[in-house]
Amino acid sequence: MSIPLLIRGLPNAMALRRARQLLERVELGHRTDALPAQLSGGQQQRVAIARALVHEPQLVVCDEPTSALDHETGRNVMQILHGMTRDAQRTLVVVTHDARIFGFADRIARMDDGRVVGIESGAGVHASQSHGVQTASEPKPPFAETR
Repeated sequence: MSIPLLIRGLPNAMALRRARQLLERVELGHRTDALPAQLSGGQQQRVAIARALVHEPQLVVCDEPTSALDHETGRNVMQILHGMTRDAQRTLVVVTHDARIFGFADRIARMDDGRVVGIESGAGVHASQSHGVQTASEPKPPFAETR
């Protein structure tokens, strides 16, 4: 986790502190010395979230972040992602077929054969309507949307 920060030129102590902070934020502060093979699938996903946020990007793009996870772990991963991006006013784009996470969306773009066929509010969208979706948590002020 700290290597990208070291490459970026941060002092060792700062890089380690930032990595620990992110791991604590994804509830893995107690596993800082664990190797990837020693982590569960959900824990590995949470490390990936922390790693994706280590450089504090304004845009976070996730491709099927819950696809290999059970319902509870997938929900926890989405809550962490949603919270961490909302708190820092980042934009979060999630591409998924997992209808269980549609409730986290501010906006859902329904797609068919690579084309957007509809854009709807996140509230009240039913899984049966969706093929693949993009969910977005946008910073304030909202970005302009083109169709």
